[in-house]
Amino acid sequence: MLIHESSRQEREPLQLETKRKKPATHPEKPDAYNRIIERIFFRHYEKKASSIEFTREEIPEAAKELKVPVPDNLGDVIYSFRYRRSLPSSILKTCGAGQEWIIESVGTAKYIFRKVSISKIEPQPGLYQIKVPEATPEIVAQHALSDEQALLAKLRYNRLIDIFTGLTTYSLQNHLRTQIKGIQLEIDELYIGIGKSGDQVIIPVQAKGGRDRIGRVQLVQDLTFCKERFSHLTCRPIAAQFMENDAIAMFELTLLEDKVRIVEEKHYKLVPASEISVEDLETMRRGVPKLG
Repeated sequence: MLIHESSRQEREPLQLETKRKKPATHPEKPDAYNRIIERIFFRHYEKKASSIEFTREEIPEAAKELKVPVPDNLGDVIYSFRYRRSLPSSILKTCGAGQEWIIESVGTAKYIFRKVSISKIEPQPGLYQIKVPEATPEIVAQHALSDEQALLAKLRYNRLIDIFTGLTTYSLQNHLRTQIKGIQLEIDELYIGIGKSGDQVIIPVQAKGGRDRIGRVQLVQDLTFCKERFSHLTCRPIAAQFMENDAIAMFELTLLEDKVRIVEEKHYKLVPASEISVEDLETMRRGVPKLG
């Protein structure tokens, strides 16, 4: 049985999205976050450095130095730059061509900026959209609390993980929060799958909506979790993202030679069954060419 573990500080960023009916408006927050993270970065930065250590306790120190309000939730500053937004351009300019800085957790309230190869995972324009009959209960779609929750619900009720992987899968746990060697991990949803020969697969899923980016940080933590807790199973990390027309892009990802690689990408469009024509069925029966 999986243990549901979390610290209050690491849990708060997710709660902010689900507990408030109307998001609070803080016009100064994006700029304040940028200024705080810049101050922390350049306090430690040395030319040609490939990693920079810092702690969460430096956030209120930097805020006071800059004379900006100390964030109510210190963890949200780190969470924002790890999963939702790019680091300030002043920080990115210190990278070489084809590189970027990411923030990794290395212990309780301890982090590092690490320089890595750029990994920009975005839906490929013009890829064929596979039509699937919409099976999401209307009441679920109506009351979803966030883009991420709506996407996870659509994946689950339309069995898109099964369709994408060719496996029979089952949701093991969603919004899993746990620790591996003192490092806090969060997984949007965890599936267990079985193939036609009986082989079993563990599938961590990251779901992205709105401005959230599919990124290296979450892929690495998913792989780390599976290696630690499910080393006897094959791990197949999957990322899903809403597209502009409400289609869903799905990616199977891996990490090879310290670079994020796309194993496979498919786009799905959920529609009423009556909108799937004979021509659509024929196209899908022949099979959509894989990415080369």
